[in-house]
Amino acid sequence: MELRHLRSFMAVAAEQNFTRAADRLGIAQPPLSRHIKELEQDLGVALFDRGSRPVRLTEAGRILHQQAAQILASIDQIPKTMQQYASAQQPRFVMGVVGSIMHGALAEMVRRFRAHAADTDVELVEMTTIQQVAALKAGRIDAGLGRVRVDDPAIRREILFQEPLVAALSPTDLPAQPDYTEVSLEALAAGTLIIYPRQPRPSYADQLLTIMRDHGCNPRRIIEVHEVQTALGLVAAQPGRAIVPASMQNIQRADICYVPIAERPTSPIILSQRHADTTDRAVLIRDIGHAIFREIEAETARS
Repeated sequence: MELRHLRSFMAVAAEQNFTRAADRLGIAQPPLSRHIKELEQDLGVALFDRGSRPVRLTEAGRILHQQAAQILASIDQIPKTMQQYASAQQPRFVMGVVGSIMHGALAEMVRRFRAHAADTDVELVEMTTIQQVAALKAGRIDAGLGRVRVDDPAIRREILFQEPLVAALSPTDLPAQPDYTEVSLEALAAGTLIIYPRQPRPSYADQLLTIMRDHGCNPRRIIEVHEVQTALGLVAAQPGRAIVPASMQNIQRADICYVPIAERPTSPIILSQRHADTTDRAVLIRDIGHAIFREIEAETARS
């Protein structure tokens, strides 16, 4: 008994017609009829009542149909099971990333990492810096990209880049002067400032408030939201302004304008890793991160 015989049998049982079953399998009818005949000879029973229209299963055919369905389902599952096994055996490199870094150099970091470690599956998980530290210590991630400095003896931190911050404004919020090219922190503080994330703290929100205070500014009114996309949505709806990393300018919207800030504030992009992790992959992601942001700094200096 061969698998092709069982597949032919199941096709005829489903179609109740030899011609349609042959079309379904992409074979001519004579080979199909031969498969059924050979199967019946092997089993010593008639599987179909050929005198009926449509063709019907005999009692023996119904018994075989139940068993054949289970056998073929198990066989068809084998490739998927093997793929899952192979995937589980493939090395994984998991990175925790804060949402505001998703729109910058992250994609290029992943591309270069995969080019040097083609056998490794890269997985990105969005999480705050605080969550990254906990996940690193628990072994759930291999590296983290965040913005908040968190001191922990088990964690190695390196600043890859000081990313410029820009103001996100509604077009109707822009001054009428044609030569308007930047906005001051003082001007931003005079209106409603939308900050994120609301939780957990400390976060990028606290970083922004510290920058404002360091320049002698206290926002007149603050709206706290959970994520940058919500902040941009509120900017577009005009209840306030937001201060966002320059890479967010990659999200182009007709209802939002990005304007440089006069004081040129920055926010660090920090790579966090376990101190004890000295693997080749840990060194690779660190080297790639430094290389990419050196290129960005050089490009910024030229422009």
